[in-house]
Amino acid sequence: CALVTTWLVITEAWHLLAAPAQLKLMRWVAAGGIAVLELGPQDGKAMLALLEKYRDRPMDLADASLVVLAGRLGVTEILTIDRADFDVYRLSGNRRFVQVLEG
Repeated sequence: CALVTTWLVITEAWHLLAAPAQLKLMRWVAAGGIAVLELGPQDGKAMLALLEKYRDRPMDLADASLVVLAGRLGVTEILTIDRADFDVYRLSGNRRFVQVLEG
């Protein structure tokens, strides 16, 4: 099972990490430890729709990018520390995310 994410998530993680860990993160990304997929113009519209739908939370851009990417790839499993939000977010067909850290 491969890990995939977006640059918005890498940016958010970078911001949360201490300086030595930031470089370790980028070394891991550069070594292929995680696939960082690009978002296209159509994804911006889908993200905006999600940001409006979940504005009461509020949803951040990194989360919106993951929900859009999961929908595009047909993925329901998510590895996140943002458990409360991903318990609320829904994929098409009202499908829930499966949080892999919950066992």
